[in-house]
Amino acid sequence: MFERFQLPDVAAVARRTMLSALVVGVLGLVVLLLFSQPWAALGLCIGIALGIGNFRLIVRSVVKVGRRAEGNRRRPLAMNTLSRLMTMTVVALVLAWVKPPLGLGMIGGLAVFQFLLLANVTRSMLRAGAIDVADLGDAGEATGGEAA
Repeated sequence: MFERFQLPDVAAVARRTMLSALVVGVLGLVVLLLFSQPWAALGLCIGIALGIGNFRLIVRSVVKVGRRAEGNRRRPLAMNTLSRLMTMTVVALVLAWVKPPLGLGMIGGLAVFQFLLLANVTRSMLRAGAIDVADLGDAGEATGGEAA
């Protein structure tokens, strides 16, 4: 599936995700401030910033691990990513317990960033032909669902 997903596509996905996350963050900030929710607005911005930072660190780790000549490349990458995700989750849950609007805004910001990343990856894969829309329709019919 990923053999047609080229390196320039990854750069385009990263750029589109960062820009769309910033746009959604600014819009969310304005909307939440209009509804007098400054803590939720701050949490949203923190969540999106953490999502962007985590994504940049993952890309940096992939490049660093890719340069190694060693055989085990997955373990360090998985452990670093897992530790960052666990740290962000603990921070978000503690903030949601101490100051619920701030913590929930942060969780929302992280979720928005991940959704935008997933949408941009899907868009690039569809555009590159890595996902065949006809196969998606056949899979839906095989499971009894309707094809889109």
